[in-house]
Amino acid sequence: QVQLVESGGGLVRPGGSLRLSCAASGSIFRRDVMGWYRQAPGKQRELVATITGDDRANIAYPVLGRFAISRDNAKNTIYLQMDSLKPEDTAVYYCHLRRGPAIVEQRAVEVWGQGTQVTVSS
Repeated sequence: QVQLVESGGGLVRPGGSLRLSCAASGSIFRRDVMGWYRQAPGKQRELVATITGDDRANIAYPVLGRFAISRDNAKNTIYLQMDSLKPEDTAVYYCHLRRGPAIVEQRAVEVWGQGTQVTVSS
């Protein structure tokens, strides 16, 4: 089954930028919805952004205007460009894939990456 590997996390100063990458081993399908979630200490995992195979994006309100999601189907990779980072953006960021079933009798497949730490601090 497909595996997701995130990269690009690290320590950045407030107001700085970071770009996360999520590379899928194996092909991603057009019906796959991929995205980013994050989980800060003591908080539940929350949606950051999702993107469909035809580049329809959904951005969560807390990061709207600061973060952008993109998808390169040829490289089986999605990205999260994070600008104007704030300390409250500090979290482990997880890549996610949801693959809808080819037929209704099957279940959807959901895959999570291992997570990459983003720390925004002075």
